[in-house]
Amino acid sequence: MSVVSDNGDTRVVSGNAGTDSGMSKQGTSADGKMRIETDSLGKRQVPVDAYYGIQTLRGQENFQITGLSVHPALIRGLIMVKKATALAHSKLGQIPSRIGQAIAEAADDALAGKLDSSFMLDPIQGGAGTSINMNVNEVLANRAIEILGGVKGDYSLVSPLNHVNMGQSTNDAVPTGARIALLTQLEGTIEGLDALACALEAKSEEFKDVVKMGRTHLQDAVPITAGQEFGAWAKALRRDIARIEAASEGLHIINLGGTAVGTGLNVDIRFIHLVCEELSKISGYPLQTAEDLVDCTQNVDVFANLSSCMKVCAVNLCKIANDMRLLASGPIAGLHELLLPPVQPGSSIMPAKVNPVIPEVVNQVAFQIIGNDLSVTMAAQAGQLELNVFMPVLLFNLLQSADILGNAARTFADKCVVGIEVNRERCLNMVETNVGVVTALVPYLTYQVACDVAKEAQATGKTVRNIVLERGLLSEEQLDHVLSFSHLTSPSGMDGA
Repeated sequence: MSVVSDNGDTRVVSGNAGTDSGMSKQGTSADGKMRIETDSLGKRQVPVDAYYGIQTLRGQENFQITGLSVHPALIRGLIMVKKATALAHSKLGQIPSRIGQAIAEAADDALAGKLDSSFMLDPIQGGAGTSINMNVNEVLANRAIEILGGVKGDYSLVSPLNHVNMGQSTNDAVPTGARIALLTQLEGTIEGLDALACALEAKSEEFKDVVKMGRTHLQDAVPITAGQEFGAWAKALRRDIARIEAASEGLHIINLGGTAVGTGLNVDIRFIHLVCEELSKISGYPLQTAEDLVDCTQNVDVFANLSSCMKVCAVNLCKIANDMRLLASGPIAGLHELLLPPVQPGSSIMPAKVNPVIPEVVNQVAFQIIGNDLSVTMAAQAGQLELNVFMPVLLFNLLQSADILGNAARTFADKCVVGIEVNRERCLNMVETNVGVVTALVPYLTYQVACDVAKEAQATGKTVRNIVLERGLLSEEQLDHVLSFSHLTSPSGMDGA
Protein backbone atom coordinates (compact mmCIF):
# COMPACT_ATOMS: atom_id res chain seq x y z
CA MET A 1 0.00 0.00 0.00
CA SER A 2 1.27 3.48 -0.79
CA VAL A 3 0.28 6.90 0.49
CA VAL A 4 0.87 9.87 -1.79
CA SER A 5 1.91 13.32 -0.58
CA ASP A 6 1.47 16.64 -2.38
CA ASN A 7 4.46 15.95 -4.60
CA GLY A 8 3.51 12.30 -5.06
CA ASP A 9 6.55 10.69 -3.43
CA THR A 10 5.10 9.57 -0.12
CA ARG A 11 5.31 5.92 0.80
CA VAL A 12 4.40 3.75 3.79
CA VAL A 13 7.31 2.59 5.93
CA SER A 14 7.62 0.55 9.11
CA GLY A 15 7.56 2.32 12.43
CA ASN A 16 11.30 1.91 13.09
CA ALA A 17 12.58 2.90 9.68
CA GLY A 18 14.28 6.26 9.62
CA THR A 19 12.44 7.41 12.73
CA ASP A 20 12.78 11.14 13.39
CA SER A 21 13.46 12.45 16.85
CA GLY A 22 10.54 14.10 18.59
CA MET A 23 7.58 11.93 17.59
CA SER A 24 4.09 13.27 18.14
CA LYS A 25 1.93 12.40 21.13
CA GLN A 26 -0.04 10.13 18.81
CA GLY A 27 3.05 7.94 18.38
CA THR A 28 2.93 5.31 15.65
CA SER A 29 -0.10 3.62 14.20
CA ALA A 30 -1.53 0.44 15.66
CA ASP A 31 0.47 -1.68 13.21
CA GLY A 32 3.64 0.45 13.50
CA LYS A 33 3.30 1.84 9.99
CA MET A 34 4.27 5.40 9.14
CA ARG A 35 3.67 7.58 6.10
CA ILE A 36 6.07 10.15 4.67
CA GLU A 37 4.77 13.67 4.14
CA THR A 38 6.55 16.59 2.53
CA ASP A 39 6.41 20.33 3.14
CA SER A 40 8.65 23.23 2.12
CA LEU A 41 11.24 22.26 4.75
CA GLY A 42 11.53 18.60 3.80
CA LYS A 43 10.07 15.21 4.64
CA ARG A 44 8.81 13.77 7.92
CA GLN A 45 7.23 10.56 9.13
CA VAL A 46 3.62 10.70 10.32
CA PRO A 47 1.66 7.75 11.77
CA VAL A 48 -0.14 6.20 8.82
CA ASP A 49 -3.57 6.39 10.50
CA ALA A 50 -3.18 9.94 11.84
CA TYR A 51 -5.58 12.62 10.65
CA TYR A 52 -3.01 15.33 11.30
CA GLY A 53 -0.04 15.87 9.01
CA ILE A 54 3.50 17.17 8.79
CA GLN A 55 2.81 20.79 9.76
CA THR A 56 0.87 19.73 12.85
CA LEU A 57 3.78 17.49 13.78
CA ARG A 58 6.26 20.35 13.43
CA GLY A 59 4.03 22.65 15.46
CA GLN A 60 3.79 20.11 18.25
CA GLU A 61 7.54 19.64 18.34
CA ASN A 62 8.34 23.34 18.26
CA PHE A 63 5.83 24.61 20.82
CA GLN A 64 5.85 22.57 24.02
CA ILE A 65 5.03 25.48 26.30
CA THR A 66 2.00 25.12 28.57
CA GLY A 67 1.25 21.41 28.51
CA LEU A 68 -2.29 22.40 27.49
CA SER A 69 -4.16 22.16 24.20
CA VAL A 70 -5.76 24.85 22.05
CA HIS A 71 -9.15 25.83 23.46
CA PRO A 72 -11.85 23.54 21.98
CA ALA A 73 -14.01 26.57 21.17
CA LEU A 74 -11.26 28.05 19.00
CA ILE A 75 -10.89 24.74 17.17
CA ARG A 76 -14.66 24.60 16.64
CA GLY A 77 -14.68 28.18 15.39
CA LEU A 78 -11.96 27.37 12.86
CA ILE A 79 -13.76 24.22 11.75
CA MET A 80 -16.85 26.33 11.04
CA VAL A 81 -14.69 28.70 9.00
CA LYS A 82 -13.38 25.79 6.95
CA LYS A 83 -16.86 24.41 6.35
CA ALA A 84 -18.16 27.81 5.28
CA THR A 85 -15.26 28.41 2.89
CA ALA A 86 -15.60 24.95 1.33
CA LEU A 87 -19.31 25.45 0.72
CA ALA A 88 -18.77 28.96 -0.67
CA HIS A 89 -16.02 27.84 -3.06
CA SER A 90 -18.14 24.89 -4.13
CA LYS A 91 -21.14 27.09 -4.88
CA LEU A 92 -18.94 29.44 -6.90
CA GLY A 93 -17.47 26.54 -8.85
CA GLN A 94 -13.98 27.22 -7.54
CA ILE A 95 -13.53 23.68 -6.21
CA PRO A 96 -15.31 20.52 -7.37
CA SER A 97 -18.61 20.01 -5.58
CA ARG A 98 -17.63 16.55 -4.33
CA ILE A 99 -14.53 17.98 -2.64
CA GLY A 100 -16.44 20.86 -1.09
CA GLN A 101 -19.09 18.49 0.24
CA ALA A 102 -16.46 16.07 1.57
CA ILE A 103 -14.74 18.90 3.47
CA ALA A 104 -18.11 20.03 4.84
CA GLU A 105 -18.92 16.48 5.95
CA ALA A 106 -15.49 16.17 7.56
CA ALA A 107 -16.16 19.43 9.38
CA ASP A 108 -19.46 18.04 10.67
CA ASP A 109 -17.63 14.98 12.00
CA ALA A 110 -15.13 17.25 13.74
CA LEU A 111 -17.88 19.43 15.20
CA ALA A 112 -19.52 16.26 16.53
CA GLY A 113 -16.33 15.51 18.47
CA LYS A 114 -15.26 12.51 16.38
CA LEU A 115 -11.79 13.92 15.65
CA ASP A 116 -10.99 15.60 18.97
CA SER A 117 -7.81 13.62 19.64
CA SER A 118 -6.26 15.02 16.46
CA PHE A 119 -6.24 18.60 17.77
CA MET A 120 -3.39 18.58 20.28
CA LEU A 121 -1.22 21.64 19.74
CA ASP A 122 -0.07 23.97 22.49
CA PRO A 123 -2.14 27.18 22.63
CA ILE A 124 0.88 29.48 22.92
CA GLN A 125 2.92 29.34 19.73
CA GLY A 126 4.73 31.45 17.20
CA GLY A 127 3.39 32.16 13.75
CA ALA A 128 0.21 34.05 14.64
CA GLY A 129 -1.63 30.71 14.84
CA THR A 130 -0.35 29.12 11.63
CA SER A 131 0.12 25.76 13.35
CA ILE A 132 -3.45 25.88 14.69
CA ASN A 133 -4.75 26.72 11.24
CA MET A 134 -2.74 23.96 9.57
CA ASN A 135 -3.74 21.42 12.20
CA VAL A 136 -7.40 22.00 11.29
CA ASN A 137 -6.59 22.04 7.56
CA GLU A 138 -4.77 18.71 7.73
CA VAL A 139 -7.32 16.94 9.91
CA LEU A 140 -10.24 17.99 7.72
CA ALA A 141 -8.35 17.14 4.54
CA ASN A 142 -7.52 13.63 5.70
CA ARG A 143 -11.04 12.96 6.90
CA ALA A 144 -12.40 14.28 3.59
CA ILE A 145 -10.00 11.95 1.76
CA GLU A 146 -11.46 9.03 3.70
CA ILE A 147 -15.00 10.15 2.86
CA LEU A 148 -14.05 10.14 -0.82
CA GLY A 149 -12.67 6.61 -0.49
CA GLY A 150 -8.99 7.52 -0.43
CA VAL A 151 -6.17 6.88 2.00
CA LYS A 152 -4.98 9.41 4.57
CA GLY A 153 -2.11 11.44 3.21
CA ASP A 154 -3.21 11.24 -0.40
CA TYR A 155 -3.41 14.99 -0.82
CA SER A 156 -3.95 14.65 -4.54
CA LEU A 157 -7.59 13.97 -3.60
CA VAL A 158 -8.03 16.73 -1.00
CA SER A 159 -5.21 19.10 -0.13
CA PRO A 160 -4.95 20.89 3.25
CA LEU A 161 -3.57 23.94 1.44
CA ASN A 162 -5.12 23.96 -2.01
CA HIS A 163 -8.63 22.95 -0.95
CA VAL A 164 -9.30 23.27 2.81
CA ASN A 165 -7.31 26.51 3.11
CA MET A 166 -8.38 27.88 -0.27
CA GLY A 167 -9.06 31.63 -0.26
CA GLN A 168 -7.75 32.02 3.28
CA SER A 169 -4.73 32.92 5.34
CA THR A 170 -4.05 32.19 8.98
CA ASN A 171 -4.39 35.95 9.36
CA ASP A 172 -8.10 36.00 8.52
CA ALA A 173 -9.11 32.42 9.36
CA VAL A 174 -7.85 32.35 12.95
CA PRO A 175 -9.23 35.78 13.99
CA THR A 176 -12.59 34.86 12.46
CA GLY A 177 -12.65 31.49 14.21
CA ALA A 178 -11.64 33.26 17.41
CA ARG A 179 -14.60 35.62 17.18
CA ILE A 180 -16.98 32.69 16.90
CA ALA A 181 -15.23 30.96 19.80
CA LEU A 182 -15.55 34.00 22.02
CA LEU A 183 -19.19 34.60 21.10
CA THR A 184 -19.88 30.97 22.04
CA GLN A 185 -18.03 31.07 25.36
CA LEU A 186 -19.44 34.47 26.32
CA GLU A 187 -22.92 32.97 26.31
CA GLY A 188 -21.87 30.95 29.35
CA THR A 189 -20.09 33.92 30.86
CA ILE A 190 -23.18 36.12 30.66
CA GLU A 191 -25.39 33.30 31.90
CA GLY A 192 -23.20 32.87 34.98
CA LEU A 193 -23.05 36.59 35.71
CA ASP A 194 -26.81 36.89 35.29
CA ALA A 195 -27.38 34.03 37.73
CA LEU A 196 -25.18 35.78 40.28
CA ALA A 197 -26.88 39.14 39.76
CA CYS A 198 -30.30 37.48 40.19
CA ALA A 199 -29.15 35.81 43.40
CA LEU A 200 -27.89 39.13 44.79
CA GLU A 201 -31.14 40.86 43.79
CA ALA A 202 -33.15 38.18 45.58
CA LYS A 203 -31.11 38.70 48.74
CA SER A 204 -31.53 42.46 48.39
CA GLU A 205 -35.28 41.97 48.58
CA GLU A 206 -35.03 39.39 51.36
CA PHE A 207 -32.87 41.64 53.54
CA LYS A 208 -34.50 44.99 52.75
CA ASP A 209 -35.75 45.35 56.34
CA VAL A 210 -32.46 44.43 58.02
CA VAL A 211 -30.90 47.65 59.31
CA LYS A 212 -27.20 47.52 60.14
CA MET A 213 -24.28 49.88 60.52
CA GLY A 214 -22.62 51.12 57.40
CA ARG A 215 -18.89 51.65 57.47
CA THR A 216 -16.44 53.96 55.76
CA HIS A 217 -12.66 53.70 56.23
CA LEU A 218 -13.53 50.47 58.10
CA GLN A 219 -14.97 52.73 60.82
CA ASP A 220 -18.58 53.04 61.96
CA ALA A 221 -20.49 55.43 59.71
CA VAL A 222 -24.29 55.63 59.43
CA PRO A 223 -26.98 52.96 59.18
CA ILE A 224 -27.79 51.14 55.96
CA THR A 225 -29.84 48.05 55.20
CA ALA A 226 -28.32 44.71 54.28
CA GLY A 227 -30.68 44.81 51.31
CA GLN A 228 -29.10 48.02 50.10
CA GLU A 229 -25.65 46.47 50.25
CA PHE A 230 -26.71 43.43 48.24
CA GLY A 231 -28.59 45.66 45.82
CA ALA A 232 -25.51 47.75 45.17
CA TRP A 233 -23.49 44.62 44.42
CA ALA A 234 -26.17 43.48 41.98
CA LYS A 235 -26.24 46.87 40.24
CA ALA A 236 -22.47 46.72 39.68
CA LEU A 237 -22.81 43.28 38.10
CA ARG A 238 -25.64 44.43 35.85
CA ARG A 239 -23.37 47.18 34.54
CA ASP A 240 -20.64 44.60 33.97
CA ILE A 241 -23.02 42.41 31.98
CA ALA A 242 -24.06 45.38 29.86
CA ARG A 243 -20.41 46.32 29.21
CA ILE A 244 -19.44 42.79 28.18
CA GLU A 245 -22.49 42.43 25.94
CA ALA A 246 -21.72 45.75 24.26
CA ALA A 247 -18.07 44.77 23.77
CA SER A 248 -19.07 41.43 22.28
CA GLU A 249 -20.99 43.17 19.51
CA GLY A 250 -17.66 43.96 17.87
CA LEU A 251 -16.99 40.24 17.52
CA HIS A 252 -19.67 40.02 14.83
CA ILE A 253 -17.40 41.94 12.44
CA ILE A 254 -15.05 39.51 10.67
CA ASN A 255 -12.09 39.83 8.31
CA LEU A 256 -12.55 36.51 6.52
CA GLY A 257 -11.66 37.04 2.87
CA GLY A 258 -8.98 39.58 3.66
CA THR A 259 -6.34 36.81 3.45
CA ALA A 260 -2.80 37.81 4.42
CA VAL A 261 -3.00 41.56 5.09
CA GLY A 262 -6.62 42.47 4.42
CA THR A 263 -6.27 43.22 0.72
CA GLY A 264 -8.17 40.10 -0.33
CA LEU A 265 -5.34 38.73 -2.46
CA ASN A 266 -6.31 35.51 -4.29
CA VAL A 267 -10.03 35.64 -3.53
CA ASP A 268 -13.08 36.43 -5.62
CA ILE A 269 -15.10 39.38 -4.29
CA ARG A 270 -18.18 37.16 -4.53
CA PHE A 271 -16.53 34.72 -2.15
CA ILE A 272 -16.06 37.37 0.55
CA HIS A 273 -19.80 38.07 0.74
CA LEU A 274 -20.94 34.48 0.27
CA VAL A 275 -18.61 32.99 2.88
CA CYS A 276 -19.89 35.46 5.47
CA GLU A 277 -23.45 34.33 4.73
CA GLU A 278 -22.46 30.67 4.99
CA LEU A 279 -20.57 31.20 8.23
CA SER A 280 -23.51 33.08 9.74
CA LYS A 281 -25.76 30.10 9.00
CA ILE A 282 -23.29 27.57 10.37
CA SER A 283 -22.40 29.49 13.53
CA GLY A 284 -25.82 30.93 14.25
CA TYR A 285 -24.38 34.42 14.73
CA PRO A 286 -25.24 37.45 12.56
CA LEU A 287 -21.77 38.07 11.17
CA GLN A 288 -20.76 40.97 8.95
CA THR A 289 -17.72 41.47 6.75
CA ALA A 290 -15.64 44.40 7.94
CA GLU A 291 -15.89 47.56 5.87
CA ASP A 292 -12.10 47.83 6.00
CA LEU A 293 -10.47 44.40 5.95
CA VAL A 294 -7.00 45.88 6.38
CA ASP A 295 -8.07 47.57 9.60
CA CYS A 296 -9.77 44.41 10.87
CA THR A 297 -6.70 42.31 10.08
CA GLN A 298 -4.03 44.43 11.72
CA ASN A 299 -5.91 45.90 14.70
CA VAL A 300 -7.17 43.83 17.62
CA ASP A 301 -8.74 46.54 19.77
CA VAL A 302 -12.05 44.67 19.79
CA PHE A 303 -10.34 41.89 21.76
CA ALA A 304 -8.55 44.33 24.07
CA ASN A 305 -11.84 46.10 24.77
CA LEU A 306 -13.59 42.84 25.65
CA SER A 307 -10.72 41.85 27.92
CA SER A 308 -10.89 45.22 29.66
CA CYS A 309 -14.61 44.81 30.31
CA MET A 310 -14.04 41.38 31.83
CA LYS A 311 -11.26 42.84 33.95
CA VAL A 312 -13.59 45.53 35.31
CA CYS A 313 -16.10 42.81 36.13
CA ALA A 314 -13.36 40.88 37.93
CA VAL A 315 -12.54 44.02 39.94
CA ASN A 316 -16.19 44.30 41.00
CA LEU A 317 -16.39 40.60 41.87
CA CYS A 318 -13.23 40.93 43.93
CA LYS A 319 -14.71 43.82 45.89
CA ILE A 320 -17.93 41.89 46.53
CA ALA A 321 -16.02 38.82 47.68
CA ASN A 322 -13.83 40.95 49.95
CA ASP A 323 -16.89 42.59 51.50
CA MET A 324 -18.56 39.25 52.13
CA ARG A 325 -15.46 37.78 53.76
CA LEU A 326 -15.19 40.82 56.00
CA LEU A 327 -18.87 40.88 56.96
CA ALA A 328 -18.78 37.14 57.67
CA SER A 329 -15.62 37.32 59.77
CA GLY A 330 -15.72 35.83 63.22
CA PRO A 331 -17.82 34.26 64.51
CA ILE A 332 -16.71 35.71 67.85
CA ALA A 333 -13.84 38.07 67.11
CA GLY A 334 -15.12 39.43 63.80
CA LEU A 335 -18.11 41.32 62.41
CA HIS A 336 -20.27 38.21 62.09
CA GLU A 337 -23.09 40.01 60.29
CA LEU A 338 -23.34 37.62 57.35
CA LEU A 339 -23.69 33.86 57.76
CA LEU A 340 -22.19 32.15 54.71
CA PRO A 341 -23.28 28.58 53.95
CA PRO A 342 -20.60 26.09 55.05
CA VAL A 343 -19.38 23.98 52.13
CA GLN A 344 -16.34 22.22 53.60
CA PRO A 345 -14.30 21.99 56.83
CA GLY A 346 -11.97 24.92 57.11
CA SER A 347 -8.90 23.57 58.82
CA SER A 348 -6.78 20.46 59.15
CA ILE A 349 -5.74 21.50 62.64
CA MET A 350 -8.52 23.71 64.11
CA PRO A 351 -11.68 21.70 64.86
CA ALA A 352 -15.03 23.05 63.61
CA LYS A 353 -13.45 25.97 61.78
CA VAL A 354 -15.27 26.96 58.58
CA ASN A 355 -13.68 29.28 56.05
CA PRO A 356 -15.26 31.49 53.34
CA VAL A 357 -13.78 29.33 50.59
CA ILE A 358 -16.20 30.38 47.85
CA PRO A 359 -15.49 34.12 48.13
CA GLU A 360 -11.82 33.17 48.36
CA VAL A 361 -11.90 31.31 45.06
CA VAL A 362 -13.77 34.22 43.47
CA ASN A 363 -10.94 36.50 44.62
CA GLN A 364 -8.39 34.22 43.00
CA VAL A 365 -10.31 34.03 39.74
CA ALA A 366 -10.43 37.83 39.73
CA PHE A 367 -6.66 37.99 40.20
CA GLN A 368 -6.19 35.63 37.25
CA ILE A 369 -8.49 37.63 34.97
CA ILE A 370 -6.75 40.88 35.88
CA GLY A 371 -3.42 39.23 35.00
CA ASN A 372 -4.88 37.86 31.78
CA ASP A 373 -5.97 41.34 30.81
CA LEU A 374 -2.41 42.58 31.17
CA SER A 375 -1.23 39.80 28.83
CA VAL A 376 -3.95 40.70 26.33
CA THR A 377 -2.98 44.37 26.58
CA MET A 378 0.69 43.61 25.97
CA ALA A 379 -0.14 41.33 23.03
CA ALA A 380 -2.52 43.87 21.50
CA GLN A 381 -0.06 46.76 21.64
CA ALA A 382 2.80 44.63 20.31
CA GLY A 383 1.26 44.17 16.87
CA GLN A 384 3.39 45.54 14.04
CA LEU A 385 2.39 46.94 10.68
CA GLU A 386 -0.15 44.71 8.87
CA LEU A 387 -0.48 41.91 11.44
CA ASN A 388 -0.57 41.15 15.13
CA VAL A 389 1.46 37.95 15.42
CA PHE A 390 0.66 37.53 19.11
CA MET A 391 -2.91 36.32 18.63
CA PRO A 392 -2.20 32.89 20.19
CA VAL A 393 -1.35 34.23 23.66
CA LEU A 394 -4.03 36.91 23.38
CA LEU A 395 -6.69 34.30 22.63
CA PHE A 396 -5.37 31.87 25.24
CA ASN A 397 -5.85 34.47 27.96
CA LEU A 398 -9.08 35.93 26.62
CA LEU A 399 -10.83 32.58 26.28
CA GLN A 400 -9.65 31.54 29.71
CA SER A 401 -11.02 34.76 31.20
CA ALA A 402 -14.41 34.20 29.57
CA ASP A 403 -14.55 30.65 30.92
CA ILE A 404 -13.41 31.22 34.48
CA LEU A 405 -15.43 34.42 34.87
CA GLY A 406 -18.65 32.56 34.08
CA ASN A 407 -17.65 29.55 36.19
CA ALA A 408 -16.75 31.69 39.18
CA ALA A 409 -20.00 33.65 38.95
CA ARG A 410 -22.08 30.46 38.86
CA THR A 411 -20.11 28.99 41.76
CA PHE A 412 -20.50 32.20 43.76
CA ALA A 413 -24.25 32.22 43.18
CA ASP A 414 -24.96 28.52 43.72
CA LYS A 415 -22.61 27.70 46.57
CA CYS A 416 -22.62 30.97 48.48
CA VAL A 417 -25.07 33.77 47.73
CA VAL A 418 -28.29 31.76 47.55
CA GLY A 419 -27.61 30.32 50.99
CA ILE A 420 -26.48 33.49 52.78
CA GLU A 421 -28.31 34.50 55.94
CA VAL A 422 -28.04 37.69 57.96
CA ASN A 423 -27.37 37.77 61.70
CA ARG A 424 -30.32 40.07 62.33
CA GLU A 425 -29.90 40.29 66.09
CA ARG A 426 -26.27 41.35 65.87
CA CYS A 427 -27.01 43.90 63.14
CA LEU A 428 -29.80 45.48 65.20
CA ASN A 429 -27.74 45.57 68.36
CA MET A 430 -24.84 47.32 66.64
CA VAL A 431 -27.18 50.00 65.30
CA GLU A 432 -28.95 50.62 68.59
CA THR A 433 -25.72 50.93 70.57
CA ASN A 434 -23.73 52.81 67.95
CA VAL A 435 -22.97 56.51 68.19
CA GLY A 436 -23.01 56.71 64.39
CA VAL A 437 -26.74 57.42 64.46
CA VAL A 438 -25.93 60.83 65.88
CA THR A 439 -25.23 61.97 62.31
CA ALA A 440 -28.99 61.99 61.71
CA LEU A 441 -29.36 64.62 64.46
CA VAL A 442 -27.02 67.17 62.89
CA PRO A 443 -29.80 69.03 60.96
CA TYR A 444 -31.74 69.42 64.22
CA LEU A 445 -28.99 69.98 66.84
CA THR A 446 -26.10 71.48 64.76
CA TYR A 447 -22.84 69.65 64.12
CA GLN A 448 -21.17 70.78 67.36
CA VAL A 449 -24.00 69.76 69.66
CA ALA A 450 -24.28 66.39 67.90
CA CYS A 451 -20.52 65.99 68.36
CA ASP A 452 -20.87 66.61 72.11
CA VAL A 453 -23.63 64.01 72.32
CA ALA A 454 -21.44 61.48 70.50
CA LYS A 455 -18.50 62.10 72.82
CA GLU A 456 -20.68 61.62 75.88
CA ALA A 457 -22.11 58.40 74.44
CA GLN A 458 -18.62 57.05 73.83
CA ALA A 459 -17.40 58.07 77.28
CA THR A 460 -20.38 56.83 79.28
CA GLY A 461 -21.80 53.97 77.26
CA LYS A 462 -25.20 55.63 77.21
CA THR A 463 -27.22 55.53 74.00
CA VAL A 464 -27.53 58.62 71.85
CA ARG A 465 -31.27 58.50 72.32
CA ASN A 466 -31.07 58.62 76.13
CA ILE A 467 -28.56 61.48 76.16
CA VAL A 468 -30.68 63.60 73.81
CA LEU A 469 -33.76 63.01 75.96
CA GLU A 470 -31.86 63.69 79.20
CA ARG A 471 -30.62 67.00 77.82
CA GLY A 472 -34.07 67.89 76.50
CA LEU A 473 -32.65 68.55 73.04
CA LEU A 474 -35.55 66.86 71.23
CA SER A 475 -38.85 65.36 72.26
CA GLU A 476 -39.43 61.60 72.26
CA GLU A 477 -41.76 62.00 69.29
CA GLN A 478 -39.13 63.90 67.35
CA LEU A 479 -36.52 61.27 68.18
CA ASP A 480 -38.83 58.48 67.08
CA HIS A 481 -38.98 60.11 63.65
CA VAL A 482 -35.33 61.12 63.30
CA LEU A 483 -33.98 57.76 64.51
CA SER A 484 -36.53 55.62 62.71
CA PHE A 485 -34.97 53.04 60.44
CA SER A 486 -36.74 54.40 57.37
CA HIS A 487 -35.39 57.88 58.06
CA LEU A 488 -31.90 56.58 58.77
CA THR A 489 -31.62 54.57 55.56
CA SER A 490 -33.39 56.61 52.89
CA PRO A 491 -33.85 60.29 51.88
CA SER A 492 -36.81 61.95 53.56
CA GLY A 493 -38.18 65.35 54.45
CA MET A 494 -37.84 66.95 57.88
CA ASP A 495 -41.54 67.55 58.37
CA GLY A 496 -42.78 66.50 61.77
CA ALA A 497 -39.36 66.58 63.36
